[in-house]
Amino acid sequence: MMREIDHLEVRNLLHAALDGELDTLDMMRFEAHLSDCTECTAEYARLSALSAAIRERVPRYAAPAELRDALLQSLMPREAEPPKVVPFPASRLQRWLRPAAGGFTLGAALAASLAVMIATRNVENAVTDSVVTAHIRALQPGHLTDVQISDQHQVKPWFDGKIDFAPPVKELSDQGFNLVGGRLDYIQGREAAVIVYRRKLHMIDLFVTRSDHAGSGAEPAPAPRTTPSGYNVEHWTDGGLDYWAVSDLNRNELADFAKAWQGR
Repeated sequence: MMREIDHLEVRNLLHAALDGELDTLDMMRFEAHLSDCTECTAEYARLSALSAAIRERVPRYAAPAELRDALLQSLMPREAEPPKVVPFPASRLQRWLRPAAGGFTLGAALAASLAVMIATRNVENAVTDSVVTAHIRALQPGHLTDVQISDQHQVKPWFDGKIDFAPPVKELSDQGFNLVGGRLDYIQGREAAVIVYRRKLHMIDLFVTRSDHAGSGAEPAPAPRTTPSGYNVEHWTDGGLDYWAVSDLNRNELADFAKAWQGR
């Protein structure tokens, strides 16, 4: 039988859980406690939102040129007993790379790309940024839902008269995604219906807005995205509506949610 952990022990494990430092058994005990403790659940959500906001807003700095050179130089074959370590000029390195084998050239290109990635933020489009920001804001206590009902037949009518379109509301609990409720939000000045789901300790916001695409058929879905703050985003268009699913779930689980939604 799995040993339960008490309230004080859970409080001491909050930061470790946020950083992914708990082993499987301790995480199961942690989640079991949170499923019955609203106080610890609220504190965990608060710390998660704070951590995400810090990661989103912290300044990012370009890596120094020396780091790029060091990455490239680390790929150079070394002599058996070099007399000393000397700097390798960038111009000489470029001449050396031209005749190099394809595999080595690819490795050098990857190393150079890594240096560029450190200096360059993975820029998402404006809508994705707005959706993620709204999700983080909603994780603050008391902001997640305007209506907290787990019945799709009650959540869907709640939106009637509040927005000028009818967002679908689907029950996915049989696939591990429990309906929590709904709320209204704004994405770049446009009204959005948000249907809220939960998978274990992870909240999923499904933003629904009128689509800018012509026609009412399903549009090809863009590739899933991971934001710098660690949130994953799935986007698809169907029936004249845009759908944006955002969560701190891992990419595969959020993709499963998107597939479950579209297949229901």
